[in-house]
Amino acid sequence: MRSGAKVAIVGGVFAVVASGVGYGGYNLWNGVMGGEKSPESKNAAAPRTGPVTDEEITTTARDFLAAWAAGEPEKAGQLTNDPVTAGPAVAAYRDGAKVTKAVITPGAAVGATVPFTVKATISYEDVTKDLSYASELTVVRGQTTGRPLVKWQPTVLHPKLTADGTLRTGAAKSASIKAVDRNDVELTAEKYPSLGPVLNELRRRYGSEVGGSTGVETWIDSGSETVADIPLLVLRKGKAGTLKTTIDAGVQAAAEKAVKEFGKASVAAVEPSTGAIRAVANSPAAEFNTALQGQQAPGSTMKIVTAAMMMQNGLATPTTKVECPPDVVSRSQSFQNLDRFSIIDGTLIEAFRRSCNTAFIKAITRLSDKKIADTALGDTARDSFGIGQVWQVGVPAADGSVPESAGSDTPASYIGQGKITMSALNVASLSATVKNGGFLQPYLVAKDLDDREFAKTDRLSPEVALGLQRMMNAAATASDGTATKAMAGVPFPKGAKTGSAEIDGHAVSNSWFTGYSGDLAAAAVVQSGGHGGDAAGPVVARVLKAG
Repeated sequence: MRSGAKVAIVGGVFAVVASGVGYGGYNLWNGVMGGEKSPESKNAAAPRTGPVTDEEITTTARDFLAAWAAGEPEKAGQLTNDPVTAGPAVAAYRDGAKVTKAVITPGAAVGATVPFTVKATISYEDVTKDLSYASELTVVRGQTTGRPLVKWQPTVLHPKLTADGTLRTGAAKSASIKAVDRNDVELTAEKYPSLGPVLNELRRRYGSEVGGSTGVETWIDSGSETVADIPLLVLRKGKAGTLKTTIDAGVQAAAEKAVKEFGKASVAAVEPSTGAIRAVANSPAAEFNTALQGQQAPGSTMKIVTAAMMMQNGLATPTTKVECPPDVVSRSQSFQNLDRFSIIDGTLIEAFRRSCNTAFIKAITRLSDKKIADTALGDTARDSFGIGQVWQVGVPAADGSVPESAGSDTPASYIGQGKITMSALNVASLSATVKNGGFLQPYLVAKDLDDREFAKTDRLSPEVALGLQRMMNAAATASDGTATKAMAGVPFPKGAKTGSAEIDGHAVSNSWFTGYSGDLAAAAVVQSGGHGGDAAGPVVARVLKAG
């Protein structure tokens, strides 16, 4: 063992400490080059097969972490199944981030996965601070060597590190900001985790615009000029410029709490009268902001647009009698209602509030006579709801897509399946458009900050707007409305629409729900949540009540 490094083993948990600018070396090397692509000795025994053993997991994790902590990237890399990538990455961790000491403490293995904590000491110029976090590694058996190896992925070094990213310490690339909500309450990633990627992007775009200056930081460099870096540690603060956002801290807090009840869920809230985004939350809170950037089938929440299309093309009014059989064949594809229910002698408003698939799919027949069945839905989505136009929100956000369809994709699209994709923000905007009587593009920061162009549409006709409001109110208040249970206790005026989107390979559909109350509209999606009113509905209700 060389000076400057030591290992302690306490109760089966070990910690490796490497100190000194050059990193002391803890020599656990056993002479075995473990890389996946290492040549086999001609006299070696046949590679071992089968699952890795508990002893192999413990030993491999210990040796890899010791080599990493000791600042021996080549040795660490050779203990992975991709030494060509891993070795330089471990070296870049030390050199790029200016790490002068590393304390790594593994926990108990869970199967072949070993969790661990890292306390890295960062030194730059005259400043030294500690960066602490948790990560994990998985041990696998090498396909060609048969040896136990760490399965290499960038997240081993840091849970937010990507293949294109690099840890850096130095003068920050972008100016600091102090983001505040509509009432000047400061917004931080620590208090509102879902806003982490939003705040990073706002800093990248607007830090210098609001008078901020750079400090000294440790960050994950994204490797792209168009993707925000991820700040990890502030060694010396820069001057923070104040940036006002449209977020409402109270609504944001409710949104964060609501999605935490599910493994994968997203919610967005918009003010109908202005288009201002009041909340954005995801579970888990990750760098990809699903609430804004998600592209998923919205299920029956799309019937808001389909109903508008039907009214705009003279197919029906809310009180028009429509057929709602238990199933229907359209474009050679069979579609059915939930539990094959039917409505006898019902109206469009009843079909909407009970979410009758077949009633909306049957609209194809009359639109086919007009030769617009494949394009009418996309036209309504774009020209009345702004879906498919370019939304310049202030941070990256999906615009939604309702493309021209063909074959069985057309009837599927009428009930929010097929090739239609939307985010929670897109679907929240559907409700906001109904409540307001016209589309206003959602936004997070004022457009005069950078002279962004907002998407625009004509307002809904009074007849269509009132019709949609009546239908959404019925879905949220009628005894047989699919959204009534979830919307109980939500203040008037209110309206809602449920949705369930079937996903290939998933036994349980995604749960969608959108609604409005007063001057707030919201939408949520819960992955594999089932019926819209059961999972996503309570999320939206909690957000609306907070408004």
